[in-house]
Amino acid sequence: MKTSSLIKLSLFGMITIIFKRKKPILGTIILTDKCNLSCKHCAVNNINSIIHPYCEIKSEMIELYNQGIRILFFCGGETFLWESEGKNLRDLVNEAKKIGFLIVNIVTNGTLQIDLPEADLILLSLDGAKENHNLIRGDTYDKILENIRSSQSSNICLYMAINKLNKTDIIDVCSVAKNEPNIRAVSFNFHTPYPGTEHLSLTVDEKQKCCDTISSLIDKDYPIFNLRSAFPYIVHIKFPTPCHQCIVMENGKQSICGRCVEIEDLCSKCGYFFAAEYSLVFKGNLKIIFDMLSTYLKYI
Repeated sequence: MKTSSLIKLSLFGMITIIFKRKKPILGTIILTDKCNLSCKHCAVNNINSIIHPYCEIKSEMIELYNQGIRILFFCGGETFLWESEGKNLRDLVNEAKKIGFLIVNIVTNGTLQIDLPEADLILLSLDGAKENHNLIRGDTYDKILENIRSSQSSNICLYMAINKLNKTDIIDVCSVAKNEPNIRAVSFNFHTPYPGTEHLSLTVDEKQKCCDTISSLIDKDYPIFNLRSAFPYIVHIKFPTPCHQCIVMENGKQSICGRCVEIEDLCSKCGYFFAAEYSLVFKGNLKIIFDMLSTYLKYI
């Protein structure tokens, strides 16, 4: 991360904490809900299979920037399926940088070509070792590893949603992150039980065991892009929800924190590590603030 970006983000954090503001800093734009997969834990793919037009996405980028957003995610569906008006995902990343966003990240399932060095991070879903990943996402594991290895940049961060099916595969995914040169780190979430996926949820004890495993791997210098200091809050969901510093834009509609915010009682079952980490940082938790600074400087 550039020093200038760190200073700007730190200043935002200080002002937010001191004045208890709810102004957002992180925004996600949903490019499409169209996806080439139908994963067992996903409840937001191919509902309409709409690819939102470039003019709309650019307008949303400008709107978010004017609101003070400086960290931008592009998400789907599958982001690399997005094309509009002769533009592709690389054009959007470059446009976002021109507008002035300090960090621009992509979320993808990794089954399409993922060589995009212009992005700060490519968050790529790998949901376990080969057997369980394929059980959840279809026969895609080998293709994803092939795409990772053929990429010309090392800005990939694995993204694992831990659930009942893959909870024993944390070490396997961390080993891939550690041994593949193009992978910078791995980031975890717990499964958030959208309607119809409740059977994949973890118990508190299962979450604690997962966090204990992740902590032991951090001690062994595995590249993990999560804040260990936030784990106790995440396990017991003892963090402010929704996170007002994060917003999502989809088809002109803006939601605080995420699309899940409108589903009754789902915030009380949140498994999103980032939402917890940002909520706690902007509440002024010093231990988590220092943990975030050291982690972000290491991996972004």
